[in-house]
Amino acid sequence: MTERGNFGSKIGVILATAGSAVGLGNVWRFPYMAGENGGAAFIVIYLVCILMLGLPGMLSEFIIGRHAQANAARAYDKLSKGRPWKFVGYLGILTSIIILGFYSVVAGWCLQYLYVALTGMASGNVDAVREYFTDFSGDAMKPAILGVLFILITQFVVARGVRGGIERASKLLMPVLFVLLIIIVVASCMLPGALEGIRFLFYPDFSKLSSDVLLEALGQSFFSLSLGTACLCTYASYFSKDTNLLKSAFQIVTIDTMIAVLAGLMIFPAAFSVGVNPDSGPSLIFITLPNVFSQAFASMPVVGYVISVMFYALLVFAAMTSTISMHEIGTAFFTEEFTLRRRYSAWVVTVAAGAICVLCSLSVGGRSWLQITGVALMDFCDKITANIMMPIGAMLTCLFVGWYIPKRTVYAEFTNRGMTNQRWFMIYLFAVRYICPICILIIFLHQMGVV
Repeated sequence: MTERGNFGSKIGVILATAGSAVGLGNVWRFPYMAGENGGAAFIVIYLVCILMLGLPGMLSEFIIGRHAQANAARAYDKLSKGRPWKFVGYLGILTSIIILGFYSVVAGWCLQYLYVALTGMASGNVDAVREYFTDFSGDAMKPAILGVLFILITQFVVARGVRGGIERASKLLMPVLFVLLIIIVVASCMLPGALEGIRFLFYPDFSKLSSDVLLEALGQSFFSLSLGTACLCTYASYFSKDTNLLKSAFQIVTIDTMIAVLAGLMIFPAAFSVGVNPDSGPSLIFITLPNVFSQAFASMPVVGYVISVMFYALLVFAAMTSTISMHEIGTAFFTEEFTLRRRYSAWVVTVAAGAICVLCSLSVGGRSWLQITGVALMDFCDKITANIMMPIGAMLTCLFVGWYIPKRTVYAEFTNRGMTNQRWFMIYLFAVRYICPICILIIFLHQMGVV
């Protein structure tokens, strides 16, 4: 068996792992969730939820992965000494491949809109853009081909290994993503009327708080960090024994949250500048924003063109950092469990995810033979992973770390064998034993429509 890879630098650890968390959930989902739930009030609650659930949940996966130094399935197996807990790792791997499949469909849409922006077609009235998106997403083959292309690009990175592929790509993609984001934020905030958008984002109106806002913020904090997908566990298996897990987790959560808030600061000032409702929902990215950019920069068409191109390039990069991590979960599994060469393992994941991608893409066009329980396959995959598989995986992970793994093992990993973070250990242990399972249960029941 070939020697396992590992990250070569501290900045590589942070950028790669932050990249696994940063994705379309930050640039796409977070802004429209904030828009639908009161802006700043939602962000305040979201930050609390990140500290209560996101940070302890991330640390739990770090502890398992770093201690076992193995893929997710083997990591749970080693720590449980062959008990059924190992199936939590298998669940995470299956979840990641399904997500990679349907997530790549949306990533393919981003590629198409980058082309649309480059050719100057991303403008016009809302109805025209909506019709374009409906026609494109319902096309028989083009979105499927673009989704598979995105997976192939991802495979090219993953097949090159941890340092030569994942870490190197992260060191390029994450800084470029951040720079693009800052440039668009500055341009957006300089528009006439942008102050209203800034005020919406940073001045909380707590009169808008409700149980629904709390539940949505809790859910967003959970999904933003990809808890329950074995992603963090897999990346942590490449950490050195000297990596400070608490410090790294806090830095990654900070980067993830900062990019999400900057995405809101990119979108809302421009939206308010042209009188677009900030609660436009998921259509915000592919239907509303092309018109926002063209209207907001109508007096400066060249600037509007550049901003539009940069925005969709940003989406492509954000999607790529996530697909790389999702691909790596399965690649590491097949490499270690079946003693395959990395490039062959990557092909196994690519073929599996590619098949899911094609079927999910075709299902968007309303094809009845690609529906499950009357729901399009793409929506079904989204719901079964987000509503069932991820919460169950995250819940079992917290119970596994909090109650099953010997306390001395958890302590040794959390504190780097007693060298750091000792005073925070009992707070973490309480959170992972009690607070996280309760929060995840609430998310699960909310996703299922019970609460």
